[in-house]
Amino acid sequence: MLLGLDLGTGSVKALLLDEKGRVVAEGSRSYPVEAPRPGWAETPPAAWWEAVLEVTRSLDADHRKRVKALGLSGQMHGVVLCNEQGRPLRPAILWADTRSREQLAVYQTLDREQRERLANPVAAGMAGPSLLWLERFEPDSYRAARWALQPKDWLRLQLTGEVFAEPSDASATLLFDLREDRWALDIAEALGLRGDWLAPLVPSRRVAGKLRGGVAAELGLPAGIPVAAGAADAAASALGSGLVHAGQVQVNIGTAMQIFAIREAPVIDPSLRTHLYRSALDDWYAMAAMQNAGIALEWVRRILGFSWQEMYAEAFRVPPGCDGVTFLPYLTGERTPHLDPQARGAWSGLTLSHDRAHLARAAFEGVAFALRDGLKALEEAGIAAEVLRLAGGGTLQPAWRQLLADVLGKPLHAAAVPAASARGAAILAGLAVGIFSEAEAASLSAESEPVAAPRAQPELEEAFSRFRSLYPALSQRP
Repeated sequence: MLLGLDLGTGSVKALLLDEKGRVVAEGSRSYPVEAPRPGWAETPPAAWWEAVLEVTRSLDADHRKRVKALGLSGQMHGVVLCNEQGRPLRPAILWADTRSREQLAVYQTLDREQRERLANPVAAGMAGPSLLWLERFEPDSYRAARWALQPKDWLRLQLTGEVFAEPSDASATLLFDLREDRWALDIAEALGLRGDWLAPLVPSRRVAGKLRGGVAAELGLPAGIPVAAGAADAAASALGSGLVHAGQVQVNIGTAMQIFAIREAPVIDPSLRTHLYRSALDDWYAMAAMQNAGIALEWVRRILGFSWQEMYAEAFRVPPGCDGVTFLPYLTGERTPHLDPQARGAWSGLTLSHDRAHLARAAFEGVAFALRDGLKALEEAGIAAEVLRLAGGGTLQPAWRQLLADVLGKPLHAAAVPAASARGAAILAGLAVGIFSEAEAASLSAESEPVAAPRAQPELEEAFSRFRSLYPALSQRP
């Protein structure tokens, strides 16, 4: 038995995989994202740890006793400042945080060669800019920290007492040299950042410690089992859902949303609107990253007073195009394609004839339109997709799937495992201890099946045109 833990933005998922790659059990526990100030997004790591304890102990005790290895995946870009033993010095700063937007200018002081080695657009919420903010505004925490860790690397430290990082998460920090496949310590120095708190790198599929006895007792797992280094959630999701070959393109919808495609070589987007990261294995993936999916829809649901069942039912009774209502979902700024931490959300086109169902339908359409913008940016960077694979917990409702297919203009094939990141983490655990070879891991690809074919919807095309014109009209950029 193999255990995968996926430390997401709003919840942690646990998944048990048997040695033939079959899912035996899974569970989830949520925790809040705190916003103590506008534009901030934080979570105390203690909340993560409590949720990990709860969700692991919710699994069958006999299954837990048979676990041979544990693997991790986690939300990308975040920063956990901690001491030598892993005690956090402040709440974790998350990917959705935009407080570091003024620090982005520091990256403009890098020369062209240094920027090219980073191979990614500079965006608020990524680790490098967040660390620059901490150095400027919280110098005591900055100086006291021994480690600046990604969320799942902090979790691994709690489990094993060992400190490591791995390339798939490290390559998304804006402190990693994609050409040389290592920390860009010279760039950190040029930015005025410390390099001594970046953890040693090990491959995602390698053992990075063993489960400590006291922690094992708390979790109900065997003491001393190997813990794999693991991977960033997008990379783990690709592995867990079978996106392992060049040419495949996958859409992942959760709190945020990503479109990613495996690349056999590190091809950099010359416009730097899309991202390039290391995969969980030995290649790379290109990615369009949009910040507002489930996080925006959950806000809409709460503000309008819906249950999820009610929101789906009422929203999809409204006709395509939403009778002229348009929603910008940029509640946390936006990355692809705008790279604008000051982008904001809005409803537009309201009249007295509209009701909350129109607002809800417009929210679904706005999220789908933002995804289409991301797909267009990837296509312009050289990625071709005839069919899109669909993964993530936010993609299960049939009418929502159909709207995505209609907006994107592509057939959608859903992966059979919604908890793809947790499954990928479990597969990495199997690779780490030799239960799977790389070839076997690829053959464990979750089956996918067609779930929606695109239909011609002129009203959606008109609505998309309204959506594209609304952002520049409301932009706060000079």
